[in-house]
Amino acid sequence: MEELPVSGSLTYRQLTLTDMVAASNVFRTAFDAQLPWLAGRHAQSEDQAFWSGYLLSNCVIWGAGRQDELLGVIAFREGWVDQLYILPHVQRQGIGARLLDIAKSRHDRLNLWTFQRNEGARCFYEAQGFELVRETDGSDNEEQEPDVLYHWHRAG
Repeated sequence: MEELPVSGSLTYRQLTLTDMVAASNVFRTAFDAQLPWLAGRHAQSEDQAFWSGYLLSNCVIWGAGRQDELLGVIAFREGWVDQLYILPHVQRQGIGARLLDIAKSRHDRLNLWTFQRNEGARCFYEAQGFELVRETDGSDNEEQEPDVLYHWHRAG
């Protein structure tokens, strides 16, 4: 398992199956806080199955934590960031940027989707160098929520 040097009092490391309950809890807490109109669409057991099944099988998953508390997670694969969530009480402290930098350091190009109404995420991704590719009406996503495709590529 790979681990990066500690930044402040945080540790960044690649997560394993034993971390997936905590990762799914970070996801659900952050998702529901940022997108309350979409809260409660899935049971906790469904979130855990998604993280320990699909995401762990198809993505590299990293987390940021302090002592025994997982504070943020990112799941990425070739060309895509599938998930990036930071607990609300530690947002705007550089955790998301650092996790995104881990994905950027391993790939020359990344795409990601976010919801149009998620202004905080949109501002964050644009500040991290992602460019808007297209907007949709949401008819192709599970939530039926209008979304936005972003793209980033390494300069040079």
